[in-house]
Amino acid sequence: MSNPQGRSQSIIFLALLSAACLLLCGLASAAPSITLSKKTGPPTSRILVSGRGFAPNGVVDIYFDTKDEAVAIANSAGSFSQIAIPAPASALPGDHWVSAVERSGDRATQARFDVHANWRQFHRLNMERMNPFENVLNVNNVGNLELKWSYATGGTVYSSPAVANGVVYVGSEDNNLYALDAKTGAKLWSYATGGPVDSSPAVANGVVYVGSDDNNVYALNAKTGAKLWSYPTGWLVDCSPAVANGVVYVGSWDNNVYALNAKTGALLWSYPTGGRVPSSPAVANGVVFVGSWDHNVYALNASTGALLWSYPTGTFGRSSPAVANGVVYVGSYDYNVYALNAKTGAKLWSYPTGYGVPSSPAVANGVVYVGSDDNNVYALDAKTGAKLWSYATGNYVESSPAAADGVVYVGSEWPDGKVYALSAKTGTVLWSYETGLDVDSSPAVTNGMVYVGSEGPNVYAFGLPDDYPKQDAASKRPDLKTLRPDFGIKPSKPAANTVRP
Repeated sequence: MSNPQGRSQSIIFLALLSAACLLLCGLASAAPSITLSKKTGPPTSRILVSGRGFAPNGVVDIYFDTKDEAVAIANSAGSFSQIAIPAPASALPGDHWVSAVERSGDRATQARFDVHANWRQFHRLNMERMNPFENVLNVNNVGNLELKWSYATGGTVYSSPAVANGVVYVGSEDNNLYALDAKTGAKLWSYATGGPVDSSPAVANGVVYVGSDDNNVYALNAKTGAKLWSYPTGWLVDCSPAVANGVVYVGSWDNNVYALNAKTGALLWSYPTGGRVPSSPAVANGVVFVGSWDHNVYALNASTGALLWSYPTGTFGRSSPAVANGVVYVGSYDYNVYALNAKTGAKLWSYPTGYGVPSSPAVANGVVYVGSDDNNVYALDAKTGAKLWSYATGNYVESSPAAADGVVYVGSEWPDGKVYALSAKTGTVLWSYETGLDVDSSPAVTNGMVYVGSEGPNVYAFGLPDDYPKQDAASKRPDLKTLRPDFGIKPSKPAANTVRP
């Protein structure tokens, strides 16, 4: 006699068993995939690659473009994690590909990695006004620069551009901060403050920070321009904020240096100097360095605002300090460039120019580059202060140089009114562009482009011609079948989850 209930249970069991088999088979044959610890970054970025869906204990080669960079050994579940590979220093701006290819079998997959460098604030994060990642423009091709676009604001552009994630941020005397597409110059948004925006913006964690002559510091959403917060100081703010470790450091003409919570704008501390603070702070190793019109350069504890030391120059200064290798470099209207010990404030050397030095120094490869109102750009030995070369422009040089890949970029005042590219080694002019008006704005150089403002009232973008012969960026998606393993590479162990910016 049959048992309907038992037969029914058997059918259910078989169905569940079948479903389980299908699920397991599906998991076993699931397409492999990889995830990257970051999807974008400059050349030399450290990328941690994790994968799944490979054969148990399989050997997997990991490529950046077509170069085999590392070998991973999958675990019994066919997964691996945190295998470190570099984005090569030669990787040009644009899309590149990370590929994971199993040596035995046909499992392979890819993920896109966007190579680009940012110029997020006046000094850059290295506090040296130097871009170590620039690998497109150099002494051999910079002479071919051409105007790619210009954007006319409603007033003079003293502000120096910041560039982040494909957007140029810059202020204008028409009271606005602008966000422009870095490739086309198209306006993405603008934010109207209550006064001229001579301050150079800083960008960090999706937020733009900038000062205004309406006496406020602003924090704006980098994508939309929506105001997140503002902080009122006692007078105008025309210096450039510096952002470090979740804190915004900025000076005001009310004689104070401020430290504000980057998320909320809450005051953390303020330090009263004896004069206006048009100098932009530099933050390095837990110390804030800034100049004041009370004739002093200050070093303040970044956490507390406590005075660590001050150094008296001969008169007031507008120059913003640069910090490199334990030395603070700064100009003064007493006609000198100073090098000070970053820990003690002791003077290491000074170099006399022929007039005031409102320009902020750039430091690269042991050389200090700075402009002077004696119409010259100077290159000084960073250790001794000895002059290596000088280049005479046609008028004051109040623009601050930017250094990148053997080239120094700087502007000059009308009637010269030019943007220059000079050889960092010799001072030879490699390229220049005449704006016809003052160029007080300081260039930002990144991703093969030069961005700068002028009294025009324009923002300019210069780059190589579209048809200029370049080396292949190796950014075409590689055919996985053509990738060849490097059998000399030993398997990598999972890396700690610490990545370079």
